[in-house]
Amino acid sequence: MIRDVAVIDIGKTNAKVALVDLDTMQEVALRRMANAPVRQGPYPHHDVEALWTFILNSLAYLNGERRIDAISITTHGATGALVDQSGELALPVLDYEFDGPDWLAQEYDAIRPPFAETGTPRLPTGLNLGAQFFWQQRRFPAEFARAAAMLMYPQYWALRLTGVAANEVTSLGCHTDLWNPWTSHFSSLADRMGWRRLMAPVRPAKDRLGPILPVFARRTGLDLQTPVFCGLHDSNASLLPHLLSDQPPFSVVSTGTWVVSMAVGGRKVELDPARDTLVNVNALGDPVPSARFMGGREFSLLTDGQPQEWSDDDVAAVLARQILLLPSTRQGSGPFPHRDAQWVNAGGLSPGQRFAAISFYLALMTATCLELIDGDGPTTVEGPFARNPLFIRMLATATGRPVVASETSTGTSIGAALLASEGEPGMSKGERTEPPADPAWGDYAKAWRLAIQT
Repeated sequence: MIRDVAVIDIGKTNAKVALVDLDTMQEVALRRMANAPVRQGPYPHHDVEALWTFILNSLAYLNGERRIDAISITTHGATGALVDQSGELALPVLDYEFDGPDWLAQEYDAIRPPFAETGTPRLPTGLNLGAQFFWQQRRFPAEFARAAAMLMYPQYWALRLTGVAANEVTSLGCHTDLWNPWTSHFSSLADRMGWRRLMAPVRPAKDRLGPILPVFARRTGLDLQTPVFCGLHDSNASLLPHLLSDQPPFSVVSTGTWVVSMAVGGRKVELDPARDTLVNVNALGDPVPSARFMGGREFSLLTDGQPQEWSDDDVAAVLARQILLLPSTRQGSGPFPHRDAQWVNAGGLSPGQRFAAISFYLALMTATCLELIDGDGPTTVEGPFARNPLFIRMLATATGRPVVASETSTGTSIGAALLASEGEPGMSKGERTEPPADPAWGDYAKAWRLAIQT
């Protein structure tokens, strides 16, 4: 009987190992470390050895607190690993914010599949995983030739834990150019580049890849038969509990470094790839209209060194003066990828007023994303932004629909833990916020949208 699941959760900014109790659907313990790329070597890359040490140490510590029954994995997208026959990296795992792939943009654009085939917009730097592999093959042909398998990032960690090579659709379907969500097969790019032979077998996220390898069972104190599940992409981990328990239509907003909005059961909509809309693939293998922007990174940059406190008077002043932050503080992605950020009516701004205006900006950007994918029904917010009542209330205002703030600190961990569950999730839904009656909130949202248009 599986009760306590250790979830390895590698985010772009932080890495975590959470212990999730499936009986209560709560995190009962959490270990965290900052996740910064290494800027030495052939190109900026993920410090997988530091992460590996953190993972093993965390598993050992958590297993000392409560017996770990299973391990599941979730990671950020736009990341893959090239491994050789022995399972070692043929090349470092590239940081998707590195602009090297842009150096070959013209050549890559000539061979990548169209949006209609993959649901993948053309994105800058390494945000299209296919562009990363293309650049690595051209720039490091000898090292690339050593690769025996291409793995998505969650399954790279699964390989290290079990020795079993696999791939999985939520990461393959996350703006990689490598997957056709309509046919549930690899895209024409995989054949055109001769990569299909390198692609590890595609396994369901819920598959038990195997028990943890004996050497790591001894290192961590885990039972030799502790199962390791295939794992999935982090935004889709946030979505999974709702797929299993909620009645469509509904929307889910996964917040972290990226704010990813996903619409389930809504009306069919024509997506605009120029505004960072895309087709994700959920853990059940179904296409999901999605849109995103780098909201967590924007929040960190905008609040760096600033107080994150506010009062009702601060909120009232921001609404009355219509103090606006317009997009985009991080360019190159999101619904307004080419706009310069601008403050409006922001003279003499107090720290509390600034924080309120930033929260409203992030909510209105999220509402724009939901509008682009025709999100419908209640919206559930997962992750850090669920703890910001100003964000929640403005999102309810701008969408005109209720917003549920998830009670879990990281919805990704709960969703990934569900891969090990054999029953229906008994999720606590969190606090529900209706659109406020005060017209000042609606007037503010209208002013922001008008400023964007003009």
